[in-house]
This record gives sequence, structure tokens and C-alpha cells, in this order.
Amino acid sequence: MRNLLEDMEAGLSEADPVRRAQQQMQPTRIKRFYEEVAVSEEAGGFAILLDGRHVRTPSKSVMLLPTAPAARLVADEFEAQGEFFEPSTMPVYRLVNTAIDGVSTDPQAALEDILRYASSDLLCYRAASPQRLVERQEAAWDPVLDWVRSALGARFFLAEGVMHVEQPRESIGALGIHLRDASPLRLAALHVMTTLMGSSLLAIAVDAGAVTEEAAWLAAHIDEDWNAEQWGLDAEAAQRRFNRHRDMIGASRLLRALRLESKQE
Repeated sequence: MRNLLEDMEAGLSEADPVRRAQQQMQPTRIKRFYEEVAVSEEAGGFAILLDGRHVRTPSKSVMLLPTAPAARLVADEFEAQGEFFEPSTMPVYRLVNTAIDGVSTDPQAALEDILRYASSDLLCYRAASPQRLVERQEAAWDPVLDWVRSALGARFFLAEGVMHVEQPRESIGALGIHLRDASPLRLAALHVMTTLMGSSLLAIAVDAGAVTEEAAWLAAHIDEDWNAEQWGLDAEAAQRRFNRHRDMIGASRLLRALRLESKQE
């Protein structure tokens, strides 16, 4: 079993995102090779067992999650597999692999990337027209910025169009302080959400429970939805959005599961 997982997941911890995407797109299909999926409490966390054997990451580390609900998310993805084992349909499993094999070795890099997004966050760049689009952005984005200012003490300036606006160092620093004790798993989930939505502020707000994951997703796609209303959305673009949404929801669910007590089921 371990060799099969390694073959299928060889690219999940690849540092280069382009190469990782290419590897994950390879049309490799392997039939489901296990019957029973279980979660086991062990020293250091909760493991996922396939027919009694530990699931391991591509680097051969035993996959251990700090809470039972988090481990259950991965186990549920394994249980949901049909005739074929399809990692592309397992966002939490892929995310945990990345966190353990990648982010845990250099959490500072993930944190800095999240803060880099904040310095040019989607929510800070507004349309000048048409008025209906301006109003949609204000309605969805202003409450998040208000929460960031009141809860984290971080104020962000706005700009119209793509003209760059320099954000206060103190504001970026406040976000860094908020995330300084984040675990590799939490950082990995926040990083996924940030890159998928183009906004670290939305990701942080979801993590804190200040906005729901679905509200954040819609807020991140106001411009895209506006254009789709005017010009339509082709099938390929719709499929890409479906896949990205699945990954975002997986990351959000992992964040919630990480906050739960380890003895909860």
C-alpha cells in the first residue's frame, strides 16, 4: 500500500507549484487498494489506517493529525473513494501532505507569503465603475476590512483600479503577530485559502469565524461573477472554479477541525 501511495502522491509536496500541478495532472489511475479506513489515537496525535496500516506522506512520515476531527476529515476522503483512488478529489489529504512535508520544514516562508498577499490584498483594490459593481464590492469587502481593523488593529488603505497602494508596515506586522504561533497545518490551510481567493484578509477572517467560508468565496469572486453575468462562463472555467472551491472548502474545514478538542469525535 505504501508504495502505491508514494507513486500517486510523489508530486504533492513538490516545492515548485508549477511542477506540482503538472505532476498532479498526470493521468495515473490506480484501483482502490484498501477496504477498511480507521482513525487511531497514538502518541503524538491521530493516525489514519488503511487496512490497519498507517497512511504516510510522500516523504514517508506517518500522517499524524493533532485532533481526531482533523484525522477524520482525511479518513472520510479515503472512505469516499470509489473504484479508483483519485487524490485530486481529496483536498484535505493533499493539504496535510503539503503541511507535513513542506510547510513544517520552513513555516516562515508560508507566513511571509501570506503577509505578501496582504500587502496587495484583493479587498483593497476597488472598481471605479460601474456603480453596481462598486456597491457589491463595498457590501462584501468593507465589513471584512472593518473587522481586521477592530479585531487585529490593522488598517488598510484602498485604491481604484490596479494602481499600487503602499500598506502600513504596522498593519502587516499586526497580521504577522496574529499568525506568529500558527502551526504548519494552520499555515498551510491559510496559504491555500489565500492563494485561491487572492486575499489573506479573507482567509484570516474565515479562520477567526468572522465570515463564513461561502461568504468569503463569493466575496473573492465578485469581479469574476460580474464578468460572467456580462459575458457568460465557459465549461472549462466553471470546472476550474469548482475544483478551486473544493480545495478552499477543504482548507476551511481543516481549520475548524484543528480548533476542536482532540478528544471530540
